[in-house]
Amino acid sequence: MDFDTLMSVICQMQKNIAENREYLSDLDRAIGDGDHGINMDRGFREVMKKLEGSSINTPADLLRTVGMTLAFKVGGAAGPLYGTAFMKASEAVKGKETVSLDDLLPMLDRAIEGIQLRGKAVRGEKTMLDALIPAKEALDQALAEGLAGDDALDAMIKAAEEGAEYTKTIIATKGRASYVGERSIGHMDPGAASSCLLLNAIKTHA
Repeated sequence: MDFDTLMSVICQMQKNIAENREYLSDLDRAIGDGDHGINMDRGFREVMKKLEGSSINTPADLLRTVGMTLAFKVGGAAGPLYGTAFMKASEAVKGKETVSLDDLLPMLDRAIEGIQLRGKAVRGEKTMLDALIPAKEALDQALAEGLAGDDALDAMIKAAEEGAEYTKTIIATKGRASYVGERSIGHMDPGAASSCLLLNAIKTHA
């Protein structure tokens, strides 16, 4: 995808978050502060303001700007985590004029690496990583099997959504959700849910 298409993906991410603002906050209300949807919506609205009329014209600069804005404008832990994810993803496409499906894998790799370093988290702790890591693994397998386009993206999104569902079955051991201990079982992690919404935006314009 070229720069304009990537911009459309970011716009779709903002739309997905806005449309699911209450859903995400409801998930967070069960095990956290109840503001994940509010914070994510505010952050992506700020992203749109930042990008409007800007002179940014490369994929790397676009992703880095998104990341920096989210890091400072999204409240709670999600801001630094998503901000770091986008900034790290930008490193994978530095110097490129377009972004291909093959580029998505190293972008996810860098994003996950950044989240793990920033959040000191691993898979299985009821966080966004439980959606993102399966998504990356599924995309890796799909590309290795020669799948392309929608088929590869469908595999990625399916794995992310299954990972998000999986978070209902485990105890939160990171972030504010860890305070409720076993009472977090039965509830989806809001970060895993918002990660699915962001990944879904990629397919919409890929």
